[in-house]
Amino acid sequence: MAKRASPKKPAATGRKRAAAKPKKKVTARKPARKASTSRRSSSDTAVDALLKLLESPLVADLFAVGATAALASIAESRHSRRTGADAKSGKTAKAAGKAAAAAIGRRLSSEFEEIKKASKKAKPTVKG
Repeated sequence: MAKRASPKKPAATGRKRAAAKPKKKVTARKPARKASTSRRSSSDTAVDALLKLLESPLVADLFAVGATAALASIAESRHSRRTGADAKSGKTAKAAGKAAAAAIGRRLSSEFEEIKKASKKAKPTVKG
């Protein structure tokens, strides 16, 4: 059974609402003082270090070696596609990345070997 609608109560019942209490004023905290920023100059930032690294001749050489190997891999897969082998673009890109990584790895290992050889030759003999 449905309930009957209750009649509206009169608007003024003689009760007054209590005045809202004033809220406490929240003050913003001052952040703790950071250590002096003078120890870090603009040339020591991470971005500057990265840019200096990118400008180095070794990185440019590694980039060129990797790009050459990737292009060679792509050209090889295009040639194999013409001859009938199945070479999808995803497989081509993966093979190009692997070739670039392998070429960069070989170049880095040869650079490290050269550095080791040079350091062995340059070691001074200590006389007691």
